[in-house]
Amino acid sequence: MKKSLFALFTVLFVALNASAQGFRNPVINADVPDNTLCRVGDYYYMVSTTMHLMPGAPVMRSKDLRTWETISYVFDRIDDGDRYNLIDGKTVYGQGQWASCIRYYFGKFYVWFTTNGSPNGFLYSAKDPAGPWTLVCRPPHFHDSSFFVDDDGRVYMFYGTGEAVELTRAILDETGKVWGQEAILRRFTVPVRDGIENGLLEGNNMNKINGKYYLLMISWPRGGVRREVCYRSESVDGPWEKKVILDYPLPPFKGGGVAQGAIVDSPTGQWHGIFFQDRGGVGRVPCYVPCRWVDGWPMLGDAAGKVPDDLSAKYVNQTGILGSDEFDSEKLSLYWEFNHNPIAEAWSLSERPGFLRLKTNRVVENIFTAPNTITQRMQGPKCSGTVKLDISHMQDGDRCGLSAFCGLSGILMISKEGKKVSLSMEEHRLKLNNQRAVDKVDVTIGSTKSVSLNPKKAVYLRIDGDFTDGRDIATFSYSLDGKKFVPFGKEVKMVFDISTFFMGTKFAIFNFATKAPGGYIDADWFHFTHEG
Repeated sequence: MKKSLFALFTVLFVALNASAQGFRNPVINADVPDNTLCRVGDYYYMVSTTMHLMPGAPVMRSKDLRTWETISYVFDRIDDGDRYNLIDGKTVYGQGQWASCIRYYFGKFYVWFTTNGSPNGFLYSAKDPAGPWTLVCRPPHFHDSSFFVDDDGRVYMFYGTGEAVELTRAILDETGKVWGQEAILRRFTVPVRDGIENGLLEGNNMNKINGKYYLLMISWPRGGVRREVCYRSESVDGPWEKKVILDYPLPPFKGGGVAQGAIVDSPTGQWHGIFFQDRGGVGRVPCYVPCRWVDGWPMLGDAAGKVPDDLSAKYVNQTGILGSDEFDSEKLSLYWEFNHNPIAEAWSLSERPGFLRLKTNRVVENIFTAPNTITQRMQGPKCSGTVKLDISHMQDGDRCGLSAFCGLSGILMISKEGKKVSLSMEEHRLKLNNQRAVDKVDVTIGSTKSVSLNPKKAVYLRIDGDFTDGRDIATFSYSLDGKKFVPFGKEVKMVFDISTFFMGTKFAIFNFATKAPGGYIDADWFHFTHEG
């Protein structure tokens, strides 16, 4: 009997850990933070934070928790004032949408998220996760919250440092758009910090499994790295027990614990998790973490509590969420997001088929206040992005080019002054005031001299990103024939700057006017390559 039980345990253990072998962690070596998951049928669905980028709240789908594709965005834009439109220097850098929660109830998908700087969050629903998504209502702001519907239909939001509210079930009635404090039936407290924890517990993720309630959160112990904790109870009203379920900084980033994410079961009953790790300039990267049930607790990691990482394997090239684009589709690829709300009439894929046209329509001073800058993620450990530009319709005072875009940006800048067109390599450092408006931009010229360009000929701009073991270096080059690329300017250290963007570095194609609107550029293609 004991031998049979041991054999069964061995089979289960191997099954649980088999999917952890033969691949590198992180499974997405790119900026996809604040992961929450649900599974419907054979597919896993995940949402992530995109803050000031539009469209936002990407819905990603996978069958194996390793290879992901973006299938929709929950919203196209947020219209909560001038700051979402980059008017008068106002911005939502480091704010906007974040810490979403995706759930499946009553035959519909629901996505909840909050926006910093706003008194209200957003609850969307869709029958098909590929969209369209419909705004249900706007409950109050709940920090890092988890939307949860119990078996009896009661609706809850778990948020902040162990707070919770019970909401009226009318929140799911999509015929009503009005929300008020009277819709909160009660408030109550779940867990509290223990003696060694410093700062917030946050990143709430509520699950009900086999009749018990499991609230997962991140914890910041003094002198340690971020870890994942779990609170468990047989009743939503408590009492609650606490256990540390993951405490592991995945090498070589010893200062960044893998934490904040979600667990989910497979169609065969196994359990898995996706949790992220801070990795400097590339951003916050999702890691696959096996989940083992031990004495009724969802213990994360392998048998030793470590996040698995097969160093002999290669990182997954996530072409479902980032990659090359020929701009030959009628719709913009889901790879791309605009910096803040786009201006619809100032970009086009149809005015010149096979090209992305970016028009100037507003006079601005710098790239951080320029509308219609279009971005996509960079990917570690090494990647390269190259764009081919037609600059023949630039006007006096126009600026365009390619950037390693973040609060500290490295830029290949094409400038037109009078009839002269030239290329420079520059470093721009953003500083915001207390209202998240642009206070100043410090500019450093990284090239010893500029390069004169013939506006009638195409120019090719390239940025290489090296995130190997935290190197976080962007290098720059250009070509006039698309074949020979000339290194240009200096290296730029890419940083994850919590005072500005609060996200990883992105490739960005931009075009803006400093004197008068009316000019435009055409991007023929963007080619992405990945190494590692």
